[in-house]
Amino acid sequence: MSTVQTPDGSAHPRERVILHVDMDSFFASVEALDHPETLGRPMAVCGEPENRRGIILAKNQLAKKAGVKTAEPIWSARRKCPGLILLTPRRGLYTEYCEKANNIYERFTDRVERAGIDESYLDVTGTPKLRAGGGGAVADELRGAVRAELRLTVSVGVSFCKVFAKIGSDMNKPDGTSVVTRENFREILYPLPVRSMLYVGGATEKMLAAMGVRTIGQLAALGEDTALSRLGKHGLLLCRYARGLDDSPVLVADEREDIKSVGNSMTFRRDLVSLEDIRIGLRALSETVGYRLRKHGKKCCGVQVSIKNPKLEVIDRQGRLDTPTNLSKTIFETAASIVSRSWKIGMPIRLLTVTAINLTDEDNGGQLSLFDDAPDTARQEALERSLDKLRRRYGKAVVIPASELKNDLGIGAE
Repeated sequence: MSTVQTPDGSAHPRERVILHVDMDSFFASVEALDHPETLGRPMAVCGEPENRRGIILAKNQLAKKAGVKTAEPIWSARRKCPGLILLTPRRGLYTEYCEKANNIYERFTDRVERAGIDESYLDVTGTPKLRAGGGGAVADELRGAVRAELRLTVSVGVSFCKVFAKIGSDMNKPDGTSVVTRENFREILYPLPVRSMLYVGGATEKMLAAMGVRTIGQLAALGEDTALSRLGKHGLLLCRYARGLDDSPVLVADEREDIKSVGNSMTFRRDLVSLEDIRIGLRALSETVGYRLRKHGKKCCGVQVSIKNPKLEVIDRQGRLDTPTNLSKTIFETAASIVSRSWKIGMPIRLLTVTAINLTDEDNGGQLSLFDDAPDTARQEALERSLDKLRRRYGKAVVIPASELKNDLGIGAE
């Protein structure tokens, strides 16, 4: 794939050079390595066809050309593309390839920020590879390394800021490089739909359209006072981003912003109706939330539960904790209490979310309440941390609560 760059991508000594690397059709491309029968045929990775989570998670280029879209129902994708090959996701395999890809990126710079399982930002300002040929040349060399070592392709956007690098990585797919400079960004980016901008979702797009703003150029031309009054601080930020006023750094692991919450959600294979159904769902979600808190060295001071019914109506309720915790058992008990006082048992539930909120560092956990049973808490913590070690070594499925065995809710199916 030819390189798109005007001018050649070389940088002023004081100019940052940011790369956004996006792996092309990542899940589908990884699966294709193990499924040679999909070569030259439309293929997609999806949830289980027989349950309500049966949606398209990723698709290859042939499926994309047939009109298959990410997140659309399987039945719809099959109607568009009758010969579509469907494969079940293997998340552990994708994580493995994510690690391999980022190991390659780290040979180019020590400033690599993972923005998702299939995308990363790199700051190559001042690196030896940059001096050898500019940002576009670095991106081309990186693409070649990934292709040669992993048999996968990536698309790379190169720019002086993260927002424009992100847009650039979408412009020359697959396996392409796009360089967006201070000299050419108006020509290249301003005609694009405003939805191409980072942080512009469907709701924001509609609000901007109501204001006559449909392109990035029109967003850049919007007065900051107007953006602030109509869309708040988010609108002001978008307006500045459209003008290239983004100086956010590429964050390495120990510089990343502190996490504010840890949550987990699930749409169930069938509606939850009974109290036992609800408790099974809450327990599974709480186990994951507690594990993630302990992994990040955090405790929570509160728990939030979101409930969605079959009509897609949602309620959110919160509960405070007397003592900060990262114990799955405590999170589950708190979540169950919230549901019992907020929801009429028997009314169907389609989706549950359990979120640990108001986080604090683990070593700032606070003092125990006079009513806490300290030995019991210590024993529970020791138990859960022992289970964490088993899961890290042997996988999540090595320890499964009896209530989750042979359930028909889809828990433990992945």
